[in-house]
Amino acid sequence: MIKHLALLAIFFLVPATVLFAQRGGHGLDKKSIANDSTDQLYTGKQPGPIVKQAKDLLMLQFTYNNWLQKPDSIKTKGFGYGFNSYFCFDFPIKKSKLSFATGLGVSVSVVYLNQMRIANTDTISGAQARFVPDPLDTAYKRYKFTTTYITAPFELRYFSNWQNRNVGFKAAIGMQIGTLLGADAKAVTSVGGVNVKFKTDTKRFVSPWNFAATARVGWGNFSLFMSYNLTNVFKQNEGPLITPASVGICFTGL
Repeated sequence: MIKHLALLAIFFLVPATVLFAQRGGHGLDKKSIANDSTDQLYTGKQPGPIVKQAKDLLMLQFTYNNWLQKPDSIKTKGFGYGFNSYFCFDFPIKKSKLSFATGLGVSVSVVYLNQMRIANTDTISGAQARFVPDPLDTAYKRYKFTTTYITAPFELRYFSNWQNRNVGFKAAIGMQIGTLLGADAKAVTSVGGVNVKFKTDTKRFVSPWNFAATARVGWGNFSLFMSYNLTNVFKQNEGPLITPASVGICFTGL
């Protein structure tokens, strides 16, 4: 079920002010004026130099992931986590503090189930991904569900410091669009006192596309990151309705 996330972004643009001073030194002849330095001819502060702008080409995001919307029968536990890595191109909007950015990268999400597993081995028509409790004789010590998407981020960015984007307040709102690269479930159980690992491909019922609303706010090359999925984990009518969300930190640069 698609849900709409309202993200508010209000940017106040403050024009830069340059202070000019009156030229002094009445009675100086042309020769003495020519020998004077710029600081001697003018008083007051001069505009600072424009530093090479950081375009935030590289974005690394480390997140805490969880399923906000899910059936009560599905139980998760532990610290679900995610990692996103993008290479973006930044397009300034005229001579303003705003820019538009897009790029390409990879997005990985991991969620741990609590005494449950995903059954997706049914071959009958109309089969679905089912979450079933662990049998008592084969209870899993750990069971995690992982999805990996090739993702394209789209952002409207604001930079308070247009001279040097490595410092100052930053904010961005946007969307991520991903296509499924892989999905699997990994489990660890004990057999005769020995840990045994299982891995099952769960790509069959997982949604092939992922859409998520995103927001970032921070200072310099560090910011807080949030995302909320607009699509479910599983295909329509092929699994329970589950809506993921994530929050974390983002590092930008280059």
